[in-house]
Amino acid sequence: MIETAKGPVAAEIENRLRGALAPERLEVIDDSDKHRGHAGHDPRGESHFTVIVVSSFFEGQNRVARQRMVNTALGDLLRDRVHALAMVTKAPSEVPLPLAGRARGGKLKCPSA
Repeated sequence: MIETAKGPVAAEIENRLRGALAPERLEVIDDSDKHRGHAGHDPRGESHFTVIVVSSFFEGQNRVARQRMVNTALGDLLRDRVHALAMVTKAPSEVPLPLAGRARGGKLKCPSA
């Protein structure tokens, strides 16, 4: 697994989401460079993010409730530092196992009828 350098805002997002939601999977992606020159772009960087969160806390919750949980965890970061946050929020039961149903070569194995 390759670790990429994270800025302080991305690291704080990751810490807060890990603490609040105990995710099985968490990705914090800094999209700020894609928004250079657009409204809301912060010259310091780290203003636009995408987070992918898979957490058992999301079981039985709708999309809005899940997003509220993320927003609550990030609190003042969203108000003071982050201009835009895209979210993918899933419960573990909604995410297939990485290798489930796969045969060698990465092709899906067809179940026998």
